[in-house]
Order: sequence, then C-alpha cells, then structure tokens
Amino acid sequence: MYLSPTITLDHVTKCFAAKRALEHVTATIHPGEFIAVIGKSGAGKTTLLRCLSCSTRVTEGVIRFGAQDLTALHGAALRLHRARVGMIYQQFHLVRRLRVFDNVLIGRLPHLKGWQRWAALWRYFEASQREMALRCLDHVGLLDRVWQRTDTLSGGEQQRLAIAKILAQEPQVILADEPVASLDVMNGALVMETLRRIASTAGLSVIANLHHVEYARRYADRVLGLRNGRLLFDGSPATLTEAVLVDLFGEAHTDAPRARAIATEEALWAIC
Repeated sequence: MYLSPTITLDHVTKCFAAKRALEHVTATIHPGEFIAVIGKSGAGKTTLLRCLSCSTRVTEGVIRFGAQDLTALHGAALRLHRARVGMIYQQFHLVRRLRVFDNVLIGRLPHLKGWQRWAALWRYFEASQREMALRCLDHVGLLDRVWQRTDTLSGGEQQRLAIAKILAQEPQVILADEPVASLDVMNGALVMETLRRIASTAGLSVIANLHHVEYARRYADRVLGLRNGRLLFDGSPATLTEAVLVDLFGEAHTDAPRARAIATEEALWAIC
C-alpha cells in the first residue's frame, strides 16, 4: 500500500517553439516506487525529468510535489525544491581527483549554512555530516573504498558513488537520466539493483529513463512508455507485451541478448 502521492502530473505539456516534447502527460508517482521511463530517442524522456527537476518550465498543465505546485516556485522556494531532487546522469558528475569520501560530502552542501559552508571549502565537516557520508557509502556497497581517489574506481563504482552523493543530499525524489547507458551488463545490473533497493528501503521515489527495456522489466515497479511526447503506457513490467513495445518503438523490439547476459550475471552472483 503506497502513501499519498509524491508527484502528480496533470496534463503536462512542454513545447519548444512549434515542437511538443510532452503532450498532456498525466501520471501519479508514490513514495517507494521505482519508475522506469522508456521510449525511442526524442520521445520526451529527458524533457520529463527536466520538468520534474524544474530545470525547465512546463508550457501547460501542473506538476505537484505533494501539495506544492511547481509552476509557482521562484527564488528561495525553487532552490529548496532543487535541493530535494537528486539527479543522476549518464556521466558521473564527480570530482575525479578527490577521495571517494570527499565526493559524498559534496552532497551535504545544500544543507550547510554560514560558517559551515566556509569550512567545507577546507574539507572540514562536522562529525554528524561525516557519519552520514559513511552510511551513504555503506548503502551502495562502497564503504571499503572510502579513502581511494575517485579516478581509481571502475565505471560502475563511480556511478554508485554518484548515487551515494545524491543520498547524502537527503532528496525526496531521485531522477536518473540513462544511468546505465555507459556501463557493461554486470555494472549496469549492480546500479539498477542499488536504485531499486533505495526506492524500497529508503521510501524514495526513483524515476529512471532507460534505453534497455530489459532493465525496466527486471527492476522497475512500474513502467511509463512515451512516444512523441505522449504517455502511451503506464503499467507493471509484467504487462509490457511485445504489442505495447511495437506501439512505443514503432517496430518489433527485443532485448533478448541483454536479458540472457543479465540472467547469466545473476546466476554467477548466486554461486558466489
């Protein structure tokens, strides 16, 4: 049983000149849900995340976080909203020369005030901030890497570090734009499993744009399918049939090789 909605989209439309990137999108997202958004390139997936983060404004319709209408946010209220939304990208957005621990602490900056911000320039953080950073690293399975330089980590480890940094930000929602697109199957599966665990255990809404349908099938609670800016599918992964995929992608769409590769990796983990 889900709690009251975290996010409500009510006939959301976004236009860029004469092009409608989103058209009358309506959906409700609850705490603890892991939502996968799928569709062809240009379907409106990234625009949807940008509207949710308020990095772009909707043209028509309303987006609400709880009872708050995002279209009315300006100034300090807008900055507060952006602080409670964690963004994960295909590129990791980490300072590669810093230690793993220091990158996670960067996630605490929105919560620091006055002298604490000045102290952070010298990498001084209070004990409570440091303890939180360690908990976030433990949550993504990187506690044993705490003192390493970030550029010594693998791609999958760096993406999990990016997730730990976002967790340190204490967001209410995590938005992920193609978070596994640049990773191999094993690391992609680890990142997806991490995101799913965060949604279920921390009660956060996680919304991830995914290129590979098989990741959506295996890890998401719900799938939103976009085509030409319209929401054509909103349902469970079990109901994501081949006919639905033809509607979304305009052709038969199979991810069988990746499905076999993910299954093989999962079998190897089980043996280990």
